Amino acid sequence: MSQQSQTDDIKKKILSTGIRVGTQVKTKFMLPFITKASPEGLYMIDLDFTLVRIQTAAKFINRFDIETVLVCSAREYANTPIEKFCELIGAKMRLGRFMPGTLTNPSLPFYTEPQLVVISDPQVDAQAVIEATNAGIPVVGISNTDNVTSKIDLVIPANNRGRKSLATIYWLLAREILIDGGRLRTDEQMKYEIDDFETKITEEEIE
Repeated sequence: MSQQSQTDDIKKKILSTGIRVGTQVKTKFMLPFITKASPEGLYMIDLDFTLVRIQTAAKFINRFDIETVLVCSAREYANTPIEKFCELIGAKMRLGRFMPGTLTNPSLPFYTEPQLVVISDPQVDAQAVIEATNAGIPVVGISNTDNVTSKIDLVIPANNRGRKSLATIYWLLAREILIDGGRLRTDEQMKYEIDDFETKITEEEIE
């Protein structure tokens, strides 16, 4: 299968996941990644840009010792995607509230010294971004149309709110990292599908 037809196959697979659907707000930082507004007034993200950025991010992440990469998010829907992502590629994770001093105070028991930080939302994960910036650690950030990305070194433009979308982004990124690192062939299936990356909603949440 050619590279182009594989890209087309992946596009078909992910179009229904809402990965391109932004918010009703656009910041100057995200303008280059926005195509148009939907009839509902939501700004749409250019999917081609997203896929290229995921490839770029994968190459960037592979330049580091994977065990020194820290993936964190305080967004609940990012929990399962990050767990599966870290299981597949071998990175470390911090889920839930990012405790102040995690990257900057060596006297704390949970202090850690990653070489790279990956976040799911520059707004929700602002504490992680501030500390990484202060410690001189580069940050890869999944960013929506309304995000301020001035402190993000590499932006992955995508819907970072939806369950399906977050599962898709982390699935795509894990796949690219494994392919780029020679751990997976382009025509090979990964251990997990996108559905496996998705945070499941409990009965209580539906009600």
